[in-house]
Amino acid sequence: MNGLKDKVAVVTGGNGVLGGAIATGLANKGVKVGILGRSEDTVQQRVEEIENAGGKAIALVADVLDKEKLTSAKEKIEAEFGKVDILVNAAGGNMKGATITPDQNIFDLDIDDFDKVSQLNFKGTVLPTLIFGKGMVDEKKGSIINISSLAAQRALTRVMGYAAAKAAVDNFTKWLAVEMAQKYGDGIKVNAIAPGFFIGEQNRSLLLNEDESLTSRGQTIINQTPMKRFGEPEELQGVANWLAGEESSFVTGIVVPVDGGFGAFSGV
Repeated sequence: MNGLKDKVAVVTGGNGVLGGAIATGLANKGVKVGILGRSEDTVQQRVEEIENAGGKAIALVADVLDKEKLTSAKEKIEAEFGKVDILVNAAGGNMKGATITPDQNIFDLDIDDFDKVSQLNFKGTVLPTLIFGKGMVDEKKGSIINISSLAAQRALTRVMGYAAAKAAVDNFTKWLAVEMAQKYGDGIKVNAIAPGFFIGEQNRSLLLNEDESLTSRGQTIINQTPMKRFGEPEELQGVANWLAGEESSFVTGIVVPVDGGFGAFSGV
């Protein structure tokens, strides 16, 4: 038994591709899921998909950088389902100005976009943790799962701002794991998942041509991936369910790569 049935989870960015897959995976195990995102349409769509499949979900329309709306979301899900047992911080993204294209250099960085990307990916992980994690402290039990990236661990060209922010998420994950265990006991786990390359709306044009063939960057990635393919969003579900459930009760402070071997391969 994974101990997930009837637990309550909040998935920020649960209306996105990867966050949505994780939310669906939890719902399939009997978890009641709060889908938190800025777009009411896409949030509601995800809720309906989960409910149509026999799961339980609730729409939480909020920005991960808005403390008041996050607090309202917390009050809403607690009123509906009780306490929050699981928090998945999957909200994130990139911006053009925080990316260095092949014909640019570091001095072309748009510092305002860099700041926005840092805020979204890093502060957008910390702030929901402060809001939803407090209830876990009161109960002395819970699981926080941050979504990092392989870009945090390996120097990937182009994605400068995003990679730096995700590296901060890695550090925060380990720091918070220690903080929670030392101050509140062994019942609160804090871990992260580092996806490798998955096709989403933000990176599709970078990895695939219009005819679905690989771009040169996409081909380079496949050459570096021992499994010779991109990941499927559903392949994040097993790790997320494990980190959320009781089977990982002595696991905290780790970052789990889900990357088809990309990070292990030297290229030789």
